[in-house]
Amino acid sequence: MTSKTPPQTDPRRLNSPAQAPIANARAEPVRYRDRRDFLQGVLQTGAALLLALPLDAGRRSAAAEENPRVTKLIAFGDSLTAGYLLPANAAFPAVLETALHKEGYRVAIANAGVSGDTSSGGLARLDWAIGDGADGLILELGANDMLRGTDPKVTKSALEAILAKLKEKDVKVLLAGMLASPNLGKDYQTQFDAIYPELAAEYGALFYPFFLDGVADRPDLKLADGLHPNPDGVKEIVQNILPSVRALLAELGDKPARG
Repeated sequence: MTSKTPPQTDPRRLNSPAQAPIANARAEPVRYRDRRDFLQGVLQTGAALLLALPLDAGRRSAAAEENPRVTKLIAFGDSLTAGYLLPANAAFPAVLETALHKEGYRVAIANAGVSGDTSSGGLARLDWAIGDGADGLILELGANDMLRGTDPKVTKSALEAILAKLKEKDVKVLLAGMLASPNLGKDYQTQFDAIYPELAAEYGALFYPFFLDGVADRPDLKLADGLHPNPDGVKEIVQNILPSVRALLAELGDKPARG
């Protein structure tokens, strides 16, 4: 994918590997079949693990009564979600899932991140990513749109279509915002940055203003490219976004198991 990159480097910009844009939705079954199978496998595995939990004297615990099933979440985004150059267990969805498990939540988080993806690309593959369904979705897209200098109206239209589809499917959403590089100019920055809070309000989605908050200006939390988070950076992102994810789980009626 060829990016229209601003002339200067900004700490909040995301530099993703080249990837051709998606031409149409009908091309997606072949391209994303393995990813869809993987997502479904993760969710099914989570359900199987829950069924395998031991019962105390034939009775389910009070925590199990409150949470009789695994809550299915999908982390849907670009390389920031996918875990660019990181092992699978160090990517955002895996680290977030581990953090929630430590708090007693029964949740499985599928990694539906694709490096280099744009908001329009995400819209084209949304149905394949959701598969048989999910309870909630963390939406993190738009950074590559910004890098290309895509018209903010195009980005907003694609994200709006994604939110509309998820609302129709009754999938709760946590929308993670992105901020434009000042190198793109004040007008572009104003239009782009306004996309996320406006859509969150319009579609009643939970809103986390900036996915890279706490990491964008910290070289020690980024890879050698100076753009993508390293494992410590991912941990920082997870800690910062956790309250918003807890709010999403609360909307889904999920509560942490009590000790």
